[in-house]
Amino acid sequence: MKYFAATYTYGENAKLVSDTRPAHREFIQSQLALGRILGSGPYVDGGQALIVLQLDDDASVADAETILDADPYVAAGALASREVREWNPVANTFS
Repeated sequence: MKYFAATYTYGENAKLVSDTRPAHREFIQSQLALGRILGSGPYVDGGQALIVLQLDDDASVADAETILDADPYVAAGALASREVREWNPVANTFS
């Protein structure tokens, strides 16, 4: 498996973020059910969130981005930015 860390930075329109959150969480749950997401949630200091994905060995950052493009936060324009990077979890309990 390959792992990817996605950092979402929420946009300035807090109402849009809040209104889109239920659909975003449904999307996250659907990806959890497919085994693509290991965990997701906001940082406690606010403003950003982390999503950790696990994909097949031949996956690329572009593949992870394509999956996340279906997130309602992206479609609604609720994010100021999104960064997706391949991650190498050398110490973990999930592999």
